[in-house]
Amino acid sequence: MTRTVKPVTEEYKEKALDLVEKVFTNFYNRHEGKIMRGVVKEIRSKKYYVPELEFMAVDENGEIIGYAMFSRFHIEGRYDDELLILTPVAVKTELQRQHISKDIIEYGLAKAKELGYKAVLVEGNPDNFNARGFVTAADYGIVEGDTMQLPMIECLMVCELVPGALENIHGAVDYTFYRSLHGELVE
Repeated sequence: MTRTVKPVTEEYKEKALDLVEKVFTNFYNRHEGKIMRGVVKEIRSKKYYVPELEFMAVDENGEIIGYAMFSRFHIEGRYDDELLILTPVAVKTELQRQHISKDIIEYGLAKAKELGYKAVLVEGNPDNFNARGFVTAADYGIVEGDTMQLPMIECLMVCELVPGALENIHGAVDYTFYRSLHGELVE
């Protein structure tokens, strides 16, 4: 199967939402699928959205098979011109474990660096992100905030795009500005 990674275009925005919802529904449940769809819609509507950093993988027929969004992020009201968060990442369930997310993430990291961002934060399974250069964020003084409940400290990770950038980025991560994570539907 041939695949291409590129920014999400207008014609794929709804298809990307459908993919994210379906993947998270299949992996977790319907509620989680709706939440992640809402997160994407909410990010797109806020000042943290960077259209050039919303990516998809499409197959040779133009069908969307993978998705990842990098958006600006702040820690304690700082760093939003330097720091990105990678969320969500979704690959069509039947195509997982074929390095589609790897290709999208590596493409996104390169584009983020080109645009001048210094680091990327992600929450997830370390096995999925360590090979992409992500390390435990707590090792750099970036810790989970009071509103987070990580299964283990290693699930909050960061990737330096510019050597030494993490020497000046630290604080507690807080998602409270995402209404969709608190049960509010984003239209």
